[in-house]
Amino acid sequence: MNQLDTKKRVQVIACLVEGNSIRSTVRMTGVAKNTVTKLLVDIGKVCAEYQDANVRHLTCKRIRCDEIWAFVYSKQKNVPEDKKGEFGYGDVYTWTGLDADTKLMVSWLVGKRDAAYGEVFMHDLADRLTHKVQLTTDGHKAYLEAVESAFGGSIDYAMLIKLFGTPTEGDVRYSPSVCTGTRTQVIVGQPDAKYIGTSYVERQNLTMRMGMRRFTRLTNAFSKKVENLEHAVALHFMYYNFVRVHQTLKTTPAVAAGIADYVWSIAEIVSLLEK
Repeated sequence: MNQLDTKKRVQVIACLVEGNSIRSTVRMTGVAKNTVTKLLVDIGKVCAEYQDANVRHLTCKRIRCDEIWAFVYSKQKNVPEDKKGEFGYGDVYTWTGLDADTKLMVSWLVGKRDAAYGEVFMHDLADRLTHKVQLTTDGHKAYLEAVESAFGGSIDYAMLIKLFGTPTEGDVRYSPSVCTGTRTQVIVGQPDAKYIGTSYVERQNLTMRMGMRRFTRLTNAFSKKVENLEHAVALHFMYYNFVRVHQTLKTTPAVAAGIADYVWSIAEIVSLLEK
């Protein structure tokens, strides 16, 4: 990476965090594909390390969680026989935990959508919080044991369960069936009914799909290696938490949450490589 100066690194990262693919970034910047990929790997690692160390001791009051689907290497139905069941081939989910007030992405985890990954995710989320919180998730059953394991009874937890209509015969879908309604289910504690919701974290799904080309449906920009997906996610949330000004907050989520004193620049993300 020594051949790229700071200005060129900033240019490459700016392209990546604004939803450009590796190949389009190459065309826009003139930087070789392997160099762009190497920079993504290096910056992704330091972004993950920085946020792991600094997105902690949070005084959040309301957390909302969700899982967003993507795929690596190939669609699940096209995974080779010798790779079936192996993590990093086919369906991959990113678990996310968002502070509903500051919009800070508190915790995330790239993995399978199963109980084991759910428990790892919830323990990481719990370790970053200092106060009892109100938690809302969707109706995914893996959350039940995961929340119990991570928080015990020291939480106000409810599920927001969506009800979907039956698709018509022959209907071709690129998204879930139409949501016909929701119901809430209190799991533990006394969550305030007016704060039971997943809309903020579901809106974050759109932000992820717009900001990371790997998550955009019906393209060939999907990740070929799960490690690169993890690096892209870490960079995305570093940019989202510390650099990108939220339109409603008028500042960044990190500043709103009290873990940063000012709005960062992309150059400051690049400077993490030099520390």
